[in-house]
Amino acid sequence: MHRPSRFTVLVIDDEPAVREVLRMRIEGWGYGVLTAGDATEAERVLAEGAPDVIITDVVLPGCSGVEFLARLQESGGKRPPVIVITAHGNIEVAVEAMKLGARDFLTKPLDYGKLRALLAVEEAELSHRSELRELELRLARGTGPGRLIGESRAMREVFQVIEMLASSGASAILTGESGTGKEVVARVIHELSDRRAGPFIAINAAAIPEGLIESELFGHEKGAFTGAVQSRPGCFEQADGGTLFLDEIGDMPLSLQPKLLRILEEGRTRRLGGSRDIGFDVRVLAATNRNPADAVRNGLLREDLYYRLNVFEIELPPLRERPGDIPLLAHHFVQQFREKHRMPVEGLRSQTVALLEAYPWPGNVRELRNVIERAVIVARSGWIEPAHLPPYLRGNPEGGEPTITLPVGISAAEAEKQLILKTLEYVGNNKAEAARRLGLDVKTIRNKLRAYGLTEP
Repeated sequence: MHRPSRFTVLVIDDEPAVREVLRMRIEGWGYGVLTAGDATEAERVLAEGAPDVIITDVVLPGCSGVEFLARLQESGGKRPPVIVITAHGNIEVAVEAMKLGARDFLTKPLDYGKLRALLAVEEAELSHRSELRELELRLARGTGPGRLIGESRAMREVFQVIEMLASSGASAILTGESGTGKEVVARVIHELSDRRAGPFIAINAAAIPEGLIESELFGHEKGAFTGAVQSRPGCFEQADGGTLFLDEIGDMPLSLQPKLLRILEEGRTRRLGGSRDIGFDVRVLAATNRNPADAVRNGLLREDLYYRLNVFEIELPPLRERPGDIPLLAHHFVQQFREKHRMPVEGLRSQTVALLEAYPWPGNVRELRNVIERAVIVARSGWIEPAHLPPYLRGNPEGGEPTITLPVGISAAEAEKQLILKTLEYVGNNKAEAARRLGLDVKTIRNKLRAYGLTEP
């Protein structure tokens, strides 16, 4: 029996007139139809190729619809969803059928509107699963070197530079907005290089207080300063034989930049309070979310240090400039977080993906990752619906933007605090999105939270 190429329904009923009416109705809705008069004939049809949905009567000659369901369940493997119909409306039969895996239960005379709606749901489910399989195949094939994901032209160009750079020992500066994945790229370069067996050490110049950064970079001897109760190697020593990633190099104090340049040139460092030089063999990758040429012009980054590091420059595109990569990235994060949180989430509805593709992602891939982790936890199982996304991504369902009310006479500092905290609450603690809405930068948001005595709002 030839199986139609479009979405197909198998109708099982022992009454030819009922089969014919169902066939005409269902074909009129645009679906392919196969028919069978009993369970034996239905099994022959199934052996030639599974339909997308089965509609079966409960009363069949030789083998009831419920017994047929039991046979399907015992056969194992993947089977089509089943809709059971009967003229009896027996609730006990309905319960038994649902226990055996029936998707739904209809009584005769049939409500064709409900039947059509059920088939539409199953067609959408099939479409989602087909899209999901395609995403999984693309992810399994690998879209970029290492753990990098992307098929856009901008990312393919990045991948080409990474592959050239990895096979060399050259330094590089990675540029791009916060959250574009600069440290991930640095780790991939390290893992693809002949230094992969050595350590990968990452240090964020913007996250370390100015008084401690010199000790972090170069190390210190016991007693070098108050609180130095034991000697500690700096990051150059720790990264010996491997890769050192200097994040936010544009935020490093200018007073330290000449010393860093000298150490890079000489390949030797000296701990604070120490009297001997220590050699090292380290490849240095630096990163900044600033435009490095602008940082040089503005006196934030020494020109000689910039040129020493900038053998290669890799500019990572913001996520808003590669929306075609969002479905792949989102599904990758679904796979990651359903395993981490042990929640059987299948994937994202097409409406959910459309919302993700329409959003500008000021926090880039990091923000998308956080959104998907939250959605997996909220959904818990099944499909991620638009309702599982944070409110700022799906719009305010009550219409308009949320507001806050401040009492007359409140201090400007307290008003600012309330505005920042309420905005963070509304955007699901997404600091990049809060900064965008408030016209601030992320660093200012973090500094304000520290001033309030908060690490999280």
